[in-house]
Amino acid sequence: MRPAVPRSATHRRAVAFVALGVLLCLGGATVFSLPARQQPPVTTLSIVGTTDLHGRIFAEQGRGGLALLGGYLANLRAARAADGGAVLLLDSGDTYQGGLDSNLSEGAVVVDAYNALGYAAAAIGNHDFEFGPVDEWGLVEMSAADRRGALKARAAQARFPFLAANLREGDLAVAWPNVRPSTMVEAAGVKVGIVGVMTDDALSMTLPANVAGLRVTPLAGVIAVEATALRAAGAGVVVVAAHAGGECSAFDDPADLSTCDDTAEIFDAIRRLPRGLVDVVMAGHTHAGVAHEVNGVAVAQAYSWGRAFSRVDLSITRAADGTISAAPAHRIFPPRAVCTWEDAAGQCVASAAAGMPSRYEGRAVMPDHAVDAAMAPALARVAAVRAAPLGVTLDTLLPRGSGAVESPLGNLFADAFRDLLPGTDAALSYASGPGGLRTDVPAGAATVGAFYDVFPFDNLVVRRTLTGAELKQLLAGQVRRPRFGGRALGVSGLRVRLQCHDGVYQAEAERESGEPVRDDDRLVVAMSDFLAARATAMSPSAALSHGAEPLAQMRDVVTAWLRTRGDRVQSGAFADAARPRWTQPASCGPI
Repeated sequence: MRPAVPRSATHRRAVAFVALGVLLCLGGATVFSLPARQQPPVTTLSIVGTTDLHGRIFAEQGRGGLALLGGYLANLRAARAADGGAVLLLDSGDTYQGGLDSNLSEGAVVVDAYNALGYAAAAIGNHDFEFGPVDEWGLVEMSAADRRGALKARAAQARFPFLAANLREGDLAVAWPNVRPSTMVEAAGVKVGIVGVMTDDALSMTLPANVAGLRVTPLAGVIAVEATALRAAGAGVVVVAAHAGGECSAFDDPADLSTCDDTAEIFDAIRRLPRGLVDVVMAGHTHAGVAHEVNGVAVAQAYSWGRAFSRVDLSITRAADGTISAAPAHRIFPPRAVCTWEDAAGQCVASAAAGMPSRYEGRAVMPDHAVDAAMAPALARVAAVRAAPLGVTLDTLLPRGSGAVESPLGNLFADAFRDLLPGTDAALSYASGPGGLRTDVPAGAATVGAFYDVFPFDNLVVRRTLTGAELKQLLAGQVRRPRFGGRALGVSGLRVRLQCHDGVYQAEAERESGEPVRDDDRLVVAMSDFLAARATAMSPSAALSHGAEPLAQMRDVVTAWLRTRGDRVQSGAFADAARPRWTQPASCGPI
């Protein structure tokens, strides 16, 4: 038998370091730390938080990008591995909806990246509900579909739990696969309890059809219940991932709240908690920065779109038997920008010519190519969907219009709604701008991707029976809204003329035949669920018409309709300068 070869301490450390490097490179591990008996008397646990990514998976002008975030994390994990500590990575919601690649994969590309980055948990945010059912890419009846299907699919895909402690389905906490109120992990030899919550207003800030039957309970009460249970189960540290946040403008003194919105929802919730129950809150939702202490709790939040991350270091002191001997001390870092390049002062710059590769924890930051590799399969599927032809060719560019100018593209959407819903008298579609039509459609062969870029949201087509007065009130109200004023809606089956009376817009309408729409007329009007909710809010008597269940997603209705149009689509069919469908004065004075 071959004799055992003695190993020096130096050799053993080298082998351990190589093994650690292999584990870190594999990705997907939530935390890595030494066994409890090998922990130093004071251990550093670095808690890193991201929030409100909104599907922005790639760098933009040298800022952000998930692969680059992976480089920062690799440097921090190496630092913690060297001192016997650990890194815990959390996300605070609104993660998937926004970037076109993420939207087309219904967030799958982000979950693939987060699996590779090694997230421990993620809170659910209000916009994470917006993909609705799992996409079938066709005209599909939505009335029986699971309106939370896409979100549940993302949770099932994740190698980390989705957390939603204050989300209820009926009277019970949601019971979806891999969605739970809280979780427990071990990091740096310490049991860490993690609670996930969302803002009190979450369900009012997403698509109503996708959250029917759900409700949100107040933050402080549910955090207290979950944190107490986690402590009873042995948690030495409790962290909250909250899709609720605050806003501060200075980060030099965590104890100084003078530049913060002191009425912030998350601050109020923390002040209602027993002191010492929660150690850290990783906040979100407000797209702002926080790096402060409130009621003894470290609160950190890092803007949005992956442009920065939060960090709180906990110093954990152990007794001789390995137990935690005192409440962890914390160090709160200002939001750290994710930069490809930085100048001599450490500020992000847009190109290598203006700076040098960023450094973090004493090392150059290198993008983590394992993250790119993890995203590649979903991105290939996205590219195939985008390129799918609709079988029609547009003779010229189809513009969305702007301001008071009639929207040919908006009129096309409205024509599709009206034609595919028999018995519809008229139809309304979105205007250009935020929340509406995002871009023009280029001339040439039409693709799914071109129309997805126009409207990447999952709103549904519904019908309402409106009186003539209610219809005209809805049309005039469109241009009275402060953020959306002046933007022409797409219309079908109507000609709308807005007039200015005493500084206030009023609407008149006539049918295609030229017959005026009278106040007591009753019309079946197809529109998005968003516009329908506004119509109901303005006129509670507005009623669902027969068969008014959601038919399909708006873009699916439009692409299905285009496939019926023959080989070519004449852009001029949707805007006739001699007989416009929508006219209004250039302005109506102060609104």
